[in-house]
Amino acid sequence: MSDERSMGARWIGIAGPTASGKTAAALAVAARHPVEIISVDSALVYRGMDIGTAKPLPAELAAAPHHLINIRDPLKAYSAAEFVADAARLIDNIRERGKLPLLVGGTMLYFKALRDGLDDMPKADPATRAALEAEAADKGWPALHAELAAVDALTAARLAPNDSQRISRALEVYRVSGRPLSFFQKQHAIENVAANAHSTRAGALISLEPQDRTWLHARIAQRFGAMLAAGFLDEVRALRARGDLHPDLPSMRCVGYRQAWEILDALDASEARGLDGLFPMAELRDKGIAATRQLAKRQITWLRSMPDRQVVPCDAPDAVQQVLDLVTTLEAS
Repeated sequence: MSDERSMGARWIGIAGPTASGKTAAALAVAARHPVEIISVDSALVYRGMDIGTAKPLPAELAAAPHHLINIRDPLKAYSAAEFVADAARLIDNIRERGKLPLLVGGTMLYFKALRDGLDDMPKADPATRAALEAEAADKGWPALHAELAAVDALTAARLAPNDSQRISRALEVYRVSGRPLSFFQKQHAIENVAANAHSTRAGALISLEPQDRTWLHARIAQRFGAMLAAGFLDEVRALRARGDLHPDLPSMRCVGYRQAWEILDALDASEARGLDGLFPMAELRDKGIAATRQLAKRQITWLRSMPDRQVVPCDAPDAVQQVLDLVTTLEAS
């Protein structure tokens, strides 16, 4: 089995925007092929964050071995570098067991880091980051986005004006090194041309992408409504009640969690002033859906920058069968 498997792709990825059907496709593959699933999701690593991350249910997790789920407390960050190291080790181990590593998720930075390697750029600088946060509090993130555009037009062009995390990182790199983020990314791409045969990069990527965005938007709205009905707000309340978490942590910046935390903070402030304390559920639903749609848009943009991906229209009636056919082909090619 291992000899036969060595002829095909070293690993196969199923990527796609949120709510595109990645989990269903992965479980269908697991029912037909001897696979182990590696999660490629920066939110699923966190324990206690189940409803808002659409974490696979226990029965789904039992359908095939899953990795890189529930491996971090929400207080601790998990980086792309850690993902690459963990995924590379798991890919080797899974192949040694005669199975196919199936990488499934929507964190495109992780897929890119695994396939292209990590950029050799300055490490995080807490002082510079704090200064940027202070400037953003005073002027707003769109103003910092404009500043980024003046020094790194390429990076600014692919970032939304309120994408605080990425704007902050790009400006931090520039201020620490004097070079734009896009410079490091370009240099890294050149250096990695000859390295594409590396074991962790010799994978194939299947991309679930909608032909009709309204189909995906409807799925996002339905999913967020189901999360609220399943107790998502109670999940966020329990996380806040721990006392050691705060909204600037990577875990609490996840889509949905950030919006719920902000509304709960506003509600607490209103109650402290003796105002009406009714929870604005409709506001949370609207904000959560809007943020999730923005996330999906960014994910699709990332995917379109990967020209060698195999695209499957996720809104096609036979999308799962198309994925199954591709996996069979990629294993043997």
